[in-house]
Amino acid sequence: MMPILTAFTEAAMREAKYKILEDGTFYGEIPPCPGVWANEETLEKCREVLQEVLEEWLILKLRDRDPLPRFGEIDLNAVVADA
Repeated sequence: MMPILTAFTEAAMREAKYKILEDGTFYGEIPPCPGVWANEETLEKCREVLQEVLEEWLILKLRDRDPLPRFGEIDLNAVVADA
């Protein structure tokens, strides 16, 4: 079984949406996670930075006990409530 934070991160990254901007850079965001976005020169770098931003966002949300989006069966809100 995959660790729950890894499972959450992977599930969130599967929800990522990408587009090429007029300047030729790549923009990515994870709509269920407000404020999680990246804008980079390549798609690969955009994915990498997007995951870093997601992980930092997740740490802050967990620290502050803010509600988190649910991805399939992965519900970190139950984990936070039990802590």
